[in-house]
Amino acid sequence: MSNAFIAFQKNDDSRCIIEAILDDNPGAMVDDQPSMVKIDVPNRLVIKRETVTEKMGREFDLQELQLHLITISGNLDETDDEFTLTWNS
Repeated sequence: MSNAFIAFQKNDDSRCIIEAILDDNPGAMVDDQPSMVKIDVPNRLVIKRETVTEKMGREFDLQELQLHLITISGNLDETDDEFTLTWNS
């Protein structure tokens, strides 16, 4: 089994995004480093606009992820409501 992963810069908005990812991806593993946070999820990682909006307390456009993103690994599928990374084993 392989993991899809995403890494973010450490900042206030990223903290909310990371909390949302952990809520929506029960198998997520967090690697918290001094300047970034990497999240690995077996096979499929999903970021839901609705969950991030809840965590931030304001409307969130998934395109805002690009401001905080360092890198991703996996096949990307993006809609207005979900950002999904998959890794086929």
